[in-house]
Amino acid sequence: MEPGADEATRTSHDDTLTLLFLCCHPALTPSSQLALTLRAVGGLTTAEIARAFLVPEATMAQRISRAKQRIRAAGARFEQPAPEGWPARLRVVLHVLYLLFNEGYAATSGPEAVRVDLTAEAIRLTRMVHRLLPDDGEVAGLLALMLLTDARRPARLTPDGSLVPLAEQDRSRWDQQLIEEGTALVRDTLSRAPLGSYQLQAAIAAVHAEARRAEDTDWAQIAALYRLLDRIAPSPVVTLNRAVAVAMVDGPKAGLDMLASLDADERMAGHHRLAAVRAYLLELAGDLRAAEAGYREAARRTASAPERRYLEAQAARLAKTTGEEERT
Repeated sequence: MEPGADEATRTSHDDTLTLLFLCCHPALTPSSQLALTLRAVGGLTTAEIARAFLVPEATMAQRISRAKQRIRAAGARFEQPAPEGWPARLRVVLHVLYLLFNEGYAATSGPEAVRVDLTAEAIRLTRMVHRLLPDDGEVAGLLALMLLTDARRPARLTPDGSLVPLAEQDRSRWDQQLIEEGTALVRDTLSRAPLGSYQLQAAIAAVHAEARRAEDTDWAQIAALYRLLDRIAPSPVVTLNRAVAVAMVDGPKAGLDMLASLDADERMAGHHRLAAVRAYLLELAGDLRAAEAGYREAARRTASAPERRYLEAQAARLAKTTGEEERT
């Protein structure tokens, strides 16, 4: 007897979740678990994974190869671990889903700015994990973060595929159903679960979602949440985002001073996002020539065609402005 459509789909979904937990086998180091899962489950290329980890592509290729060998040597079986085995793998599973969603929402390379297939798969798998562990605060926090972020997707691109920054998006196009679901998850998990990094990021996304206009954004609350996030889960990306929030509250110089700490961080020093954020803050500070140079530097560094077009457009806009100022 052939399985029905629902049964076949459920089996396929269960297989994906099983593969997800298998790739997060305790015989692997956390970094190898992440890399292997993104490759096997997410379908990301080695180059995309390397960019997510801020390491050379060759290093990531070796890491994935060694992870496959360790999985085989450990005699791992293709089956979900027993419930008591979930906690040991859950942290890595959530990190993988987080990176998978991020690669879909803001593709690091290629002609498209968004890969809906990846964001949809990340949300689907996170919903499955949430059903398995409904009381886990970080699972709920990650799902909320994805929903609140994905809610902005309809307003993130122009019809020709150009990027629209958060401050310029038409917020009436944001998906209110996703916002309501995500906000409800944030309220519920923050009220009863130990605080974690995904919950804090979801809370930040919820503050953005609450602002009907960009100028209504409660940047002081966002800066406070980033300060707490930087304390419990420090990373160069957190510092980068925190610098923007600090600049909105205390002025662009305060944000630029915070960015200076990243110049010595090998993971971020050559990244296009550092150059782009610095250019944005320099523009806010009124240093248009330095901002223009920063946007051009960021455009050269990114592997994403839509991001490159956006950054080049920002640089051209400032070049026109400074040129007009010189002629007057």
